Amino acid sequence: MSSDTVVYSARKIVTMNPSRPVATHVAVRDGRIVAVGSEVEIAQFAPGGMIDDRFRDKVLLPGFVEGHSHIMEGMMWSLPYVGAFDRRSPEGKVVSGVRDVDAIVARLRESESKMSDPKAPLFAWGFDPLHIGSYMLTRQDLDRVSTTRPVMVIHASFHISNVNTLVLERAELLRATDISGVVAGTDGLASGVLQGIAARFRVFRVLGNPLSSGITLDDVTRYAASACVQGVTTITDLHNDLTDPTIELYATATRSPDFGVRLVPALASVSHTPEQAIAKIAALRDGGNDKLHYGIVKLVVDGSIQGFTARLRWPGYHNGAANGLWYIAPEELPRLVDLYHRAGIQLHIHTNGDEATELALDAVEKAQVATPRPDHRHTLQHCQMADAAQFRRMKALGVCVNLFANHVFYWGDAHYALTMGPERAGHLDATGTALRIGVPFSIHSDAPVTPLSPLFTAWCAVNRLSSSGRKLGHETEALSVEQALAAITIGAAYTLKLDDLVGSIECGKYADFAVLEDDPLAIAPEALKDVPVWGTVVGGQVRKAPRA
Repeated sequence: MSSDTVVYSARKIVTMNPSRPVATHVAVRDGRIVAVGSEVEIAQFAPGGMIDDRFRDKVLLPGFVEGHSHIMEGMMWSLPYVGAFDRRSPEGKVVSGVRDVDAIVARLRESESKMSDPKAPLFAWGFDPLHIGSYMLTRQDLDRVSTTRPVMVIHASFHISNVNTLVLERAELLRATDISGVVAGTDGLASGVLQGIAARFRVFRVLGNPLSSGITLDDVTRYAASACVQGVTTITDLHNDLTDPTIELYATATRSPDFGVRLVPALASVSHTPEQAIAKIAALRDGGNDKLHYGIVKLVVDGSIQGFTARLRWPGYHNGAANGLWYIAPEELPRLVDLYHRAGIQLHIHTNGDEATELALDAVEKAQVATPRPDHRHTLQHCQMADAAQFRRMKALGVCVNLFANHVFYWGDAHYALTMGPERAGHLDATGTALRIGVPFSIHSDAPVTPLSPLFTAWCAVNRLSSSGRKLGHETEALSVEQALAAITIGAAYTLKLDDLVGSIECGKYADFAVLEDDPLAIAPEALKDVPVWGTVVGGQVRKAPRA
């Protein structure tokens, strides 16, 4: 056997390959898996009989595949975090949450005091009013931070923002409460709350956009570091304009042997005409490498449920709020889907509300009838309110779904009481229904909307507990631990059309492993989120996760 082959032993290897579900040894050569099996079976691959036993007390799983996350997870950590829950940074440090307005203002003031440029905008992220008594930050609150510096706080959902008075004045929005997305305050002027894409982009034209412009190598490196901390070896950037500088940066970063994750960017349809996007995807496919995989386009149909900007079918929002926003006009979506479908491009379609899901399914059905494609794998992203009938349509149309399991914990209580009511909240992110009907599915974090942590995401799908401890839905919607682990490995790989390369530990695939300190199949399901991640192996390269 080749002297370049390395054989790793482990306490247990969970392969996600039904033909060989568990093993103790894996042989790796040229960044790929040569063989998996017992010590006796794999001994022939060990050069000179030497076995690398650094993982002898660890458990190896296929490297986790995060099928819906964003480069902002790397970018946002350069900005102050003002969310309600603790988060782990790319350096492995736990950053505490802030649970009231005064604490948010204090953290922003502290960050503002350290800024050297007196004119630079202060951006912050992670705010969610539903976790501080449904209180919405106003421009007056942010004026307490500064009246001479633009201040913008981006919500956890990334669909809503809050700004101070100076920003509203510069964007000419203070008195423009007749513009969609500009929420009026009690004084008749803009409150500082901006909903949807149009109002936010108007502000970004004035301040610059921290979400999609000026991505740096440090941002990409932080993203890879966050992945390592959580056992992720393949990760998406599921909505990016993919400007020429970004494309060049991604190529440079991923060609480095030290880059520790496989990156799957999705082209944001809103930034291109379909003709431009189709041509760009065709060119990008040839410019990838083993750590950079292009080929998908992202469509965003509606907003967020907890922000009341998602589109819901009758009877609408449980608390009587007005229906949400169409980010793509209903009459336009079928045309877009048809053009991309005909071009052979896989679509990842954001639909939070069930009305948006219905519209997307109608569009896919029309495109599939006009141009049948047997393995398109168009994937509905989030798709949180889909009922059994809609899952049956997905199955018939060959559509995959990536369900936002973390929502059960972070916004389950709000959905129960405010947005959906008890019955609809009970089948929120219905992984059990998807499994029974046979729709290919995965689960995700949408990081940085919620924390990047596939084991936590799996825990949410298994236990279905809200942050208050409420059990959402019948047990039939919950997954077993093994099913949840499949959803964050081979299931997610399938939705990205990468299941021939990643998602399981078997001969021929990339040698990508999540290295855990304990066996998730041997502990109580309630403890799944607490299994420590030692690090990752990506293409045979071992990376220990930082811990601060």
